[in-house]
Amino acid sequence: MLIICGIFATTGMLNKTEMDQVLESMVHRGPDEGKDVRLNHFHLGHQRLSIIGLDDGIQPITNKEETKWVVVNGEIYNYPQLKQKYEDKLLTQSDSEIVLKLYEDEGVDSIKKLEGMFAFFLADDENNTFVAGRDTLGIKPLYYAKDENGEYVFASELKTLYLMTDDVYEFPAGHYYTPETGFVCYREIQQPEDMREPNQEAICETINDTLTHAVKKRLLSDVEVGVLLSGGLDSSLIAAIAKEHYRGKTPLKSFCVGSEGSEDVLRAREVAEAIGTDHYEYIYTKEELVEVIRTVIYHLESYEPSLVRSALPNYFVSKLASQHVKVILSGEGADELFAGYDYLKDYNKTEVLNDEIIRIINSLHNINLQRADRMSMAHSLELRVPFLDLKLIDEALKIPAELKLHKEGQMEKTILRKAFDGVLPENVLWRKKEEFSEGSGALDILEQHANETISDEELKTYQQEAAVELRSKQEALYYKIFKELFPSRSAVETVGKWATA
Repeated sequence: MLIICGIFATTGMLNKTEMDQVLESMVHRGPDEGKDVRLNHFHLGHQRLSIIGLDDGIQPITNKEETKWVVVNGEIYNYPQLKQKYEDKLLTQSDSEIVLKLYEDEGVDSIKKLEGMFAFFLADDENNTFVAGRDTLGIKPLYYAKDENGEYVFASELKTLYLMTDDVYEFPAGHYYTPETGFVCYREIQQPEDMREPNQEAICETINDTLTHAVKKRLLSDVEVGVLLSGGLDSSLIAAIAKEHYRGKTPLKSFCVGSEGSEDVLRAREVAEAIGTDHYEYIYTKEELVEVIRTVIYHLESYEPSLVRSALPNYFVSKLASQHVKVILSGEGADELFAGYDYLKDYNKTEVLNDEIIRIINSLHNINLQRADRMSMAHSLELRVPFLDLKLIDEALKIPAELKLHKEGQMEKTILRKAFDGVLPENVLWRKKEEFSEGSGALDILEQHANETISDEELKTYQQEAAVELRSKQEALYYKIFKELFPSRSAVETVGKWATA
């Protein structure tokens, strides 16, 4: 059973009222069921959104002796392979239980065997110790703190931990933590040991095979799966591959939002018709976009203007999709892997380009991936990101720079486009990249609203008062709302910033 949810764990003890508040603060992450367990040395809480094995795998999950317990948010993609060794020992059909079994059998280093998107807390009540861990890229969120009594506290979102303490930190991606070892990096994205020959045909075949496999792996579900479809290259490719391999009882559903007449809406209709999805769209008004800014910042837990701009249409499309499906596939990550950002054209040596690609991939945990997780989970929707499959990342880093870079006579992500030649209509396959907020029509609306809301004098005042640099009226507006929602100084320090160098 795959479970997307909210998790909470502390080495202290909460009373019923306190735990009820904790569970309520993350109910959007898992509305199907909430549960907590008090142990000798730990108190665990969990809100569950069931995706596979709907009647099994209620968390927290324990071993037979009830000496070790685990709460997990996410999915372990290689669970079918890992579980073979423990088939007769598993008490549930949950992929989350494999984290517990590996720990019992091999200890804390067994986290290296996990492939997927996950955050977990494993309580070893028998030995009064624990291990917390987060996936390689930070696709699933995790925060930690110590409360006023010095007790450890972990949770999926800032808003939950701020019920307990003011001093909160983001748990680093690709790490685990135990009281004995501190933080340990168990896996990181690195330069490939061997590079591919500049054989375009062979590289295209590898990209096609690897991305197709990544999509198929993420179609696994006992509930209906859909696709986000903005009409751009990345989401259209994921939608086309998913449409070919989806085995649901009803046609694959696709979802798009935008303002009236926006480019995304028009292009998404074309793609949906071309590949044959059951297409849904929602046209939002300027008033609706402005009205949800505060709600979006509450769920996003960031004021970064580019992130908020793109989160707003993400919020609406997640809301639309959640009315029809529980799982959604997204095109996040293609621009990073295949050098889709314009500034990368200056990195013309493969190793230098890879260094920058690795840097931006490693920064996704509190920008793009935070937006993707928070906007989908705000509507109890699981979002999966096939482009960020570890195998695909490895293969993409092996591609010589000259086959990736945007240059005269070569459009951005040309190698990716060629790898799927014939899968999409020509005008979609070779569509120029746009920001989601730009294509959806949100950019102009938000700029106008910020200019009307924040005066020049207010901007100067906020710039002088703020502990961080505020670069525009939009950022000042979002920062003002963020500080009202999350007044603790430590909240600002968790905010990721877009950077191009």
